[in-house]
Amino acid sequence: MTKGGRDPRGGRAILAPMRLTIFWERMRAHFGDAYADSFARDHVMAELGGRTVHQALDDGWEVKDVWRAVCAAMDVPATRR
Repeated sequence: MTKGGRDPRGGRAILAPMRLTIFWERMRAHFGDAYADSFARDHVMAELGGRTVHQALDDGWEVKDVWRAVCAAMDVPATRR
């Protein structure tokens, strides 16, 4: 891998795992402190196979995949992805 985070063999970006703390920071930044957990607890998402964010994380989904699903479902701006 090069310094820029690209695989030198294929030129594709290598994505590191997302930390749960970063996930919640991004959730709070997008939804606000009061609503982030409520959304994660109550909003059932087709992108997560009919699960809430909390259920998907509890079921072992990768944090980054859950964040991508939230971004897709809620039109999170590219600058916050």
